[in-house]
Amino acid sequence: MALSCFALSVFIFLSFGSDSTSHLSASAAASEGVEITYGTVLKLMHEKTKFRLHSHEVPYGSGSGQQSVTSFPNVDDSNSYWIVRPLPGTSAKQGDTIKSGTIIRLQHMRTRRWLHSHLHASPISGNLEVSGFGGDTESDTGDYWRLLIEGSGKTWKQDQRIRLQHVDTGGYLNSHDKKYTRIAGGQQEVCGVRDKRADNVWLAAEGVYLPVSESK
Repeated sequence: MALSCFALSVFIFLSFGSDSTSHLSASAAASEGVEITYGTVLKLMHEKTKFRLHSHEVPYGSGSGQQSVTSFPNVDDSNSYWIVRPLPGTSAKQGDTIKSGTIIRLQHMRTRRWLHSHLHASPISGNLEVSGFGGDTESDTGDYWRLLIEGSGKTWKQDQRIRLQHVDTGGYLNSHDKKYTRIAGGQQEVCGVRDKRADNVWLAAEGVYLPVSESK
């Protein structure tokens, strides 16, 4: 489904230097099964718990001390929006579809930090810490995630079961029902684990989905 002019304007405003208080409504989500392209702004829903991948300007009190990443129970929080980006220096451009096996980056819409992982221990489970790192002009290989589509699909679509495998550590983006009581009360830990589990399956949920580019 093509975006309305209003939805597209909202996307452009938010993606390229928006005010941090701006908010995307879940009503901007496209219909089921639409292809996800670079530049899409979306929420990733943890399949097992239905919480959304989330970040905020709260640092971890241990490990790297970088911006914390959690999963959040409410659907309507603007801190759960992420922009799908290609790797720097590639020919991929906004509007291109994304195939299984492609390495991507996810940029947190409001703080501009990248979904990141490394060998620091996560605060609750002691697995691989997942954090928010860098910014518009700072990114490294710790921000690289391989998209793995579950089932027979070859191109990433909304509501499709996926895993994200961290390139540097091999860990899968994971969440579970263990919750924080201090830095983010009621929110679940997000971490990396090195084996495939039901806890590391995600789906693209609410968002602004850009039309597929006609020029390849």
